[in-house]
Parts: sequence; structure tokens; C-alpha cells
Amino acid sequence: MSDVSDDFDEDEAVQLGDYEGERNENEERHGYGKATLPNGDTYEGQYQNGKRHGHGTYRFKNLARYVGEYTNGKKHGQGTFVYPDGSKYEGSWVDDQRNGHGVYRYVNGDTYEGDWYEHKKHGYGVYTYASTGSSYKGLWEAGKKKGAGEIVHANHKFNGRFEDNLPKGSGRYRFDKGCELFGEYTIEEQLIQGNNDEDEPVLVTRPKWVTNGRMAALT
Repeated sequence: MSDVSDDFDEDEAVQLGDYEGERNENEERHGYGKATLPNGDTYEGQYQNGKRHGHGTYRFKNLARYVGEYTNGKKHGQGTFVYPDGSKYEGSWVDDQRNGHGVYRYVNGDTYEGDWYEHKKHGYGVYTYASTGSSYKGLWEAGKKKGAGEIVHANHKFNGRFEDNLPKGSGRYRFDKGCELFGEYTIEEQLIQGNNDEDEPVLVTRPKWVTNGRMAALT
């Protein structure tokens, strides 16, 4: 996921770059205008007292673009950001960051729809994996799965709790054939040696499912 979303800061005292549009009595950019910034970015849209304010389109020289609302020079409100790699975010912005409810479409076809805070998935959201059709529905914290959640596959689902993106603690599997399996996930750490004997071993964290032997039929 890309986070290239910083617009060029147009100093409100010294207006930089080329500008064509309306101005106020203080000669500040005010109303509708078009600007080409010193770094090659462009902006077309509304200004207020020298700052981007209202609806506008900001195009980055790296081909990224933002179309949406601004407040006092910052992306704020509803807007769509297309990143250089082709991924796209549509939703709420606060002070130049993804914040509130929004949908992120990744370049590999995955999607996330849910809550955001300071550019990261935070709160309740649904992440769908394009390659398998499986999805995670549940809580997130600072960009990682954390708290109560559910992983839904084609013919079964898992309900439980998550920590640092991994299932941890008690949970249950529910199968479409009509039964539930109870147990818990523990976290195991293992040192994995690289392909080259001179490489330092890498510590890998994996979840391990342990059933408690309890199975129940669905009614």
C-alpha cells in the first residue's frame, strides 16, 4: 500500500509556481484557480485566502492524483486518492490522512472497507483477499488485526480473537457440513535458517491450532 499523499505546501504569504485564477482583495488565491507548483505537481480547484479549500484535483508528477475536498490546504472531507502503483482509496480524510470510513482497493485486487485512523486500518473493517475470496471481518488496531474477528472461507469460517494479525486464544471453526470444532490458537516462535549457511537465522512467528476435542452439531 502506498502512502504518497503529501501535497506541495503553497506558502500563503509567498505564492509559488504559476497560477491562473481568481484572487481576493489581498491578492491571495481565492475562488477557482489552476496552479502548477515548482515541483511539477498541479492543482485545479477552489482556494480560500491563499490555501486550497473546497473541492479540487491535485495531480502529482509521479502520476498519483487526489480528487476531493480540502480545508485550509489539507485533504479533509470526502476524497479519492489514486496512488502511483494503481491502488485507490475512496473515503474520508482528516488533516491529510485517511481517517473515518473508506474503501482501499489494492493493486493485487484485495479490498478493505471499514474504519481508518491516521492512515491505518483502525476499528471495524472487512478485508477481502482476491486470490481466494476469503475475508476477515473484525476489529483492527494501528493497521493490524486485533480483537474479535471472523475469517470466512468458501466452506467454513473461524471465530475468535486476534493479536498482531494472528489468531490467538480460544475460538471455534464452523463448517458448512453442519458442525463446529472448538479449541485455541497458541503462538509459536521458530528460528528458520536461510538458504545460505552464512545467513543469520530468521525468527518466524506462527499460530498453532490445538483442538480441545469438543465438537458440536449445528441445529
